[in-house]
Amino acid sequence: MSNVQTTAMRFGKFAVYLFKKCVIMDGYYIQLFSPHGLIRFHNPEVGRDKDTGGQVKYVLELLESLSQHPAVRKVDLFTRRISDKRVSSAYDNEIETVNDKARIVRLVCGGNSYRPKESLWDYLDEFVDKTIRFIEKQDAFPDIVHGHYADGNYIAGQVSDVYGIPFIATGHSLGRNKKDLLLQQGLTAEKIDEKFSMNQRINVEEEVLKNADTILVSTEHIITSQYSSYENYKLAKFKVVPPGVNNDLFYPFYRFDMPTFKMSIEQEQVVYRVNADIDRFLFNPSKPLILSIGRADKRKNFETIIQSFGQDKELQAMANLAIFAGVRKDITQMPEDEQGILTNLLLLLDKYDLYGKMAIPKKNDPTLDVPEIYRLAARKKGVFVNATPGENFGLTIVEAAACGLPVIASPTGGPKEILEQCNNGLLVDVEDPKAIADALKKIIADQLQWNTYSANGIMGTDEHYSWKSHAERYLEIVSELCQQKKISAVSGAGKSAYGKKLTKASQYIITDLDGTLVDGNRTDGLDELKEWITKNKDQIVFGVASGRNKELAREAFATYELPEPDILICSAGSEIYYTDQLIPDNGWESHIDYQWKREELEKSLSTFPGLTLQEKDAQWKFKLSFYVKEGFGEDNLADLYKFLDDRKLRAKILLTENKYLDILPFRASKGNAIRYLSYKWKIPMKQIITAGNSGNDKDMLIGKTKGIVVANYSPELEELRNSKFVYFTKHFLSMGVLEGIKFYSS
Repeated sequence: MSNVQTTAMRFGKFAVYLFKKCVIMDGYYIQLFSPHGLIRFHNPEVGRDKDTGGQVKYVLELLESLSQHPAVRKVDLFTRRISDKRVSSAYDNEIETVNDKARIVRLVCGGNSYRPKESLWDYLDEFVDKTIRFIEKQDAFPDIVHGHYADGNYIAGQVSDVYGIPFIATGHSLGRNKKDLLLQQGLTAEKIDEKFSMNQRINVEEEVLKNADTILVSTEHIITSQYSSYENYKLAKFKVVPPGVNNDLFYPFYRFDMPTFKMSIEQEQVVYRVNADIDRFLFNPSKPLILSIGRADKRKNFETIIQSFGQDKELQAMANLAIFAGVRKDITQMPEDEQGILTNLLLLLDKYDLYGKMAIPKKNDPTLDVPEIYRLAARKKGVFVNATPGENFGLTIVEAAACGLPVIASPTGGPKEILEQCNNGLLVDVEDPKAIADALKKIIADQLQWNTYSANGIMGTDEHYSWKSHAERYLEIVSELCQQKKISAVSGAGKSAYGKKLTKASQYIITDLDGTLVDGNRTDGLDELKEWITKNKDQIVFGVASGRNKELAREAFATYELPEPDILICSAGSEIYYTDQLIPDNGWESHIDYQWKREELEKSLSTFPGLTLQEKDAQWKFKLSFYVKEGFGEDNLADLYKFLDDRKLRAKILLTENKYLDILPFRASKGNAIRYLSYKWKIPMKQIITAGNSGNDKDMLIGKTKGIVVANYSPELEELRNSKFVYFTKHFLSMGVLEGIKFYSS
């Protein structure tokens, strides 16, 4: 049988089209981003804590299903690398191979220790920079980036901008929705923002709505009930593509009775362990089993399920109850919110005297145990309850249905769409214990109805909720986005893809502006230099490093009709921008923000004699600018350094012409900016030519770059004359810059 025929049987007609097309183009390379870290393919710890819930399961199954599609040549899942004795050493492996087309890539970000995802926001730009370096190292650019949750979407959006590639986003849960729930629980807006960085998260979600090429959602409900509260809601491009269920794991309970079914020894042990783990709690384990599974999370509403069972003696006579609320060893060692939830469950068990009628096991393996738990409940003719109000999707509902277990769930959100599609259970008010109890008794007492719901769930999930169908729809979207990208590139309306040029360029030329390229009305050699830059624009990256802010720098570009630089370093090295769109380098801002205390500096320096704050338009987030009194000299400067040191305020001080004083982050400078660019874009320093004329340019001329000092230089650069890495020109200004370039190119 041919490859095309095999593909047709497995994936359908569209997959054949993609397969034929990708035989030539070698398939798509997709990058997925879920940065919080506790993600591994082999023995995943789903349910370990609040960061390892359904999102982890989703991205792992998406990773595997995409890798099995013939239109995909490679798919990588990027997450955070963790070296911490509190978690498995598996999270310290940089690369985890899933199969010949799929990997988990782990990048160091925010140190080595495990961090909850709410504390990662300050380190995401570092993650972006590490991703760029990884892409450069492997020399393979992705065709699509796909972010998960707000943090992953921030990273994917940045990578998309750098390389000019389509960006898919999946929210999983949304900040505005979570904030509303926390406000209802009595937390103040200030406390919510302090604990969860909620304002930053919501701002990122707003930007994602505006900038993502496609936003994948599981249900229409998510669009209308949650995204609709965002300002940029109407700008978003939504696609409803529900996740699937792994049919190799979640299959019908009756398959055990099929003559061709073979159970491995490992599975036999799992079945025995699951039965024993539940049955040890129960006086009469043969009764139907009411089941609920989820993390120890208030939203899972396990308390209401226990109340419905505990308050109904008839239901207790008919069935047993099992609650799997995450994984625990010692409740006292768990996070405070999880401690409270689990303690409440045990107190309710005691309140209603459910000993012998209710099981609350301490652990379950998501890959091996959970499917068998569903099948055990189905063999006992039980029912699965998902009592989460307003559930976005409800993956546990689909898993239970695939195993043949009827379901009770909320009449709103994702559960409503699933049950209407599959007709495999009842929709009730899950915040009403009596409504839950009545629905449970109705299904358990009517075996004919139980059988109908069971069969419908198996058929419905196979048709509507398989990863195979998800992958096929996903690749249709990818194909559409890539085709749109090609059309936009031809028309010039697409993203700039400046990252590819910065990575592939053979040489960077970064020059000071005032006194180096031009000096007032003097423009010696400027036309010749512009002609050379234009002629070589495809091979070089042209950059300007100036003390001016970005607006004054752009005025100079217009005045002198300079070529728009690929890189603009301005405000004395405290800002980096790319292209004529002035795209900021957020990674550089994060880097120089270290120990930068602008408000404290401004307040303290207001009392220092001889300084007057410059106008508002001269200020910048990472630059504090003053005028100095006449005669401000070395002694005053020394006093200023001591003044800041006494107050433990770290900063860099630049005094220009004994008139202007700039306070910068101690990491900011033209030279440090160039070294950062060398690191980020993996361009050796020896491939960077720098040009300057004054002491403010000194730190970008020293080091291993190829330095050019133009003939009209200031005396303080004379000490560089003996450096083998610095060339002193015979010509002034741009003519000297061009002379230096030709010297290094010969």
